[in-house]
Amino acid sequence: MATLDLDNNESHYQIRAYKPGFLRVNDKVYTTSIILTANELIENWQPDDISKLTADSLQPVIDLHIDILLIGTGDKLIFPKMEIYGHLINHGIGVEIMDTSAACRTFNALSAENRRVAAALIVK
Repeated sequence: MATLDLDNNESHYQIRAYKPGFLRVNDKVYTTSIILTANELIENWQPDDISKLTADSLQPVIDLHIDILLIGTGDKLIFPKMEIYGHLINHGIGVEIMDTSAACRTFNALSAENRRVAAALIVK
């Protein structure tokens, strides 16, 4: 017989749907890139393409004091410049690069575990 466990997800924000060009967080739809934690959401984050990602564009993430950053690169997995990794690691932030669909699923799983995770999601 299966047992059921109570879901203690305390996240204020949860990703409900994603497809290229469309991201739904809770009941709101986003068509531009965002940064998301369990309790904070930064709208209209630049860049709109992974090739435009810079250390400066990640400053809002650094200010969040998180442990893990998931970077969703859009509908395809594209690795950013190597300097990005070093910049984040120098601030004590682990980083995972994946397509945005995978980043959305991973964010929901890690935030449900009450992990200090952020997702920088390109909604392209």
